[in-house]
Amino acid sequence: MQALLELAPLAVFLVAYYMRGLYVATGALMIAMGVLLLVDLGRERRIPPMHGLSALLVFAFGGATLILHDQRYIQWKPTIFFWLVSAAFLLSLWIGERPLVERLLGKSLGSTLHVPAVLWRRLTWIWVSYCAALGALNLVVAFNASQRAWVNFKVFGLTLAMFAFIALQLAWLARRAAPVASDSSAAT
Repeated sequence: MQALLELAPLAVFLVAYYMRGLYVATGALMIAMGVLLLVDLGRERRIPPMHGLSALLVFAFGGATLILHDQRYIQWKPTIFFWLVSAAFLLSLWIGERPLVERLLGKSLGSTLHVPAVLWRRLTWIWVSYCAALGALNLVVAFNASQRAWVNFKVFGLTLAMFAFIALQLAWLARRAAPVASDSSAAT
């Protein structure tokens, strides 16, 4: 259910783009992000940080796109988002008790598997590089391909790339994680 909620603004953007063009799609995306934030508040009584960051960027870059009637602003939004996420992963190596990637993916492994700190640090550097590269790739597509190609890349390419990357990371972690010793075996 949560994944569908997170993808809803992208679906709204895509449908609006194919029906009415980029500027209507940008306005529809801004409205959809506002609705997503309200749903977050209603369901969780808080706004998840990634939703808040994405919404802030959508409102800022979408607003600039509509006010200045210049598509380049909305095309920069994914790049800025990925570069900020990359910076957050990087900073998490020195800020907080655990790297950000451990906080995000650790729950997916369950409490029966342990991943050494060195692997979380290595994975953090992979995420830093991957997000930075996705941001750069967005700029290449945005400014060297047609508007339609960029929209499809933004909606399908970046989304599928991120899902595939997360799945690969979870599989990689699951293979390298060690079972957590139970309390009964520690007592013997």
